[in-house]
Amino acid sequence: MSDHPIVLPFDPAGIVLDQRRGLSQQLYQALRARVLDGRLSSGTRLPATRDLASMLALSRNSVVRAYDQLYAEGYIESRVGDGTYVSQLPKLSTQLSTGLSRRLSTGLSTFSVSDTVDLSSSDRSSEPLERLKNHHLPAPRSGPPRAFRVGIPAFDLFPFDVWAKLQAGFWRNPEPAQLGYGDPAGEPQLRELIAAYLRRSRGMSCSAGQIVITSGAQEAISLCAQLLLQPGEAVAVENPGYRAAGHAFAIAGGRVRGVPVDDEGLDCAKLAQLADCRLAYVTPAHQYPTGVTMSLARRLSLLAWAERQDGWIIEDDYDGEYRYSGAPLAPLAALDRQGRVLYVGTFGKIAFPALRLGYLVLPQRLVEAFSQARALAVRHSEVGTQCVMAQFMAQGHFLRHIRRMRRAALSRRNVLKAGWPEGVAGLGAMPEVSAGLHVKVAVDNLARERELVAQAEAVGVEVNPLSSYWLEDSEVPVDKRAGLVLGFAAVPQAQIADALMRLRKVWR
Repeated sequence: MSDHPIVLPFDPAGIVLDQRRGLSQQLYQALRARVLDGRLSSGTRLPATRDLASMLALSRNSVVRAYDQLYAEGYIESRVGDGTYVSQLPKLSTQLSTGLSRRLSTGLSTFSVSDTVDLSSSDRSSEPLERLKNHHLPAPRSGPPRAFRVGIPAFDLFPFDVWAKLQAGFWRNPEPAQLGYGDPAGEPQLRELIAAYLRRSRGMSCSAGQIVITSGAQEAISLCAQLLLQPGEAVAVENPGYRAAGHAFAIAGGRVRGVPVDDEGLDCAKLAQLADCRLAYVTPAHQYPTGVTMSLARRLSLLAWAERQDGWIIEDDYDGEYRYSGAPLAPLAALDRQGRVLYVGTFGKIAFPALRLGYLVLPQRLVEAFSQARALAVRHSEVGTQCVMAQFMAQGHFLRHIRRMRRAALSRRNVLKAGWPEGVAGLGAMPEVSAGLHVKVAVDNLARERELVAQAEAVGVEVNPLSSYWLEDSEVPVDKRAGLVLGFAAVPQAQIADALMRLRKVWR
């Protein structure tokens, strides 16, 4: 080894490597960060691997591996007979290079928008990004279900053992034809079984060729928004209603217009007064969140409106399987003779939301367009879940599970009804619940609603404020929007009784 000090063409100060971690990877990250933030400018000559290894007290192999990675990614280049140099790279903005350097020097391979450009102040922010600021979903509730979480069925009753056996059977020896790119409309067998189920249980005259499989009801609604709405066109939604649907329409450029809901469902007289409106979204079997069932007269009026307007109706039958007196009601789609109704169904309220499996039943003339749009967005649904659900249905497990879930939801509803606190100031009585998985209870005013919700949360009980389901520009006075929305299916009867006991104590 020479007695002369090694002269390096760049200053290695600040390169501190942790001997407990991969040294070549750390060196690669440190050099890459310096190239990106300009400390190693284009054309800078790098030291020979042996020299850098000596200066940093590393093995030469560690430096070679770091250089090799930088070569592979284009950060450095070799000049024959002349050594190694930083490649000629375009300059990054100061803000972007600083953000990249900060993350890369700490070993992170990705960076977020917040590290670089603030889109909210960017001159190039798109209209959809601007709309998204006011039309997005809140973060979902974390942790396991508890009383009285809305939108959650009885996870504890799902036959996971049966599902696991069917899934293992599928993946043990899958058909090679099923492992490539499938039909964007979904697996043919599952579509056939869904069509048969709807014909038998809902009285719908539909075929497998009208069905497109989706990743849950929300994707189905978003597809409808993308393909049926002209930007700037009005779309009618129930008010109060399912806000996530309204957000999907708004992101697609629609002007969301709330239509009041009364004891018979959507007010079709008010709907008829909306100008430039050819699309309506409804939950007729069990209105979300009021729980009202749309009357036959209103259903017929709504269909007549769609025909007059040359429009469309999106029917979301999100929990239609849960009917506690008599058979489930025939949906709007079963009454439709003009091909105006798009029927949204989901397995999330019978199985569990994480399954991400739903479907659309479409007028025949829309099927190809919706399949093409799905192919562009996600190509096709995940094959294993579809095939396992098809077997789950074909072997009779699905219908047995529906009956089990309906009985359980009824029992849990009865516990809620029997133990509901009475005599609480400003709080209404528990109404009759003939369908669905949730109930709406009246509250006198908005201040009292907030107080009741906060008190419930303080003792570990979830109740949703009805006021959060209204559109901001609603004509209804603020105090008239108050109420509580409670799901009653998520947890067993004992947990419901315990939650009611806590509410009686905290609300008295």
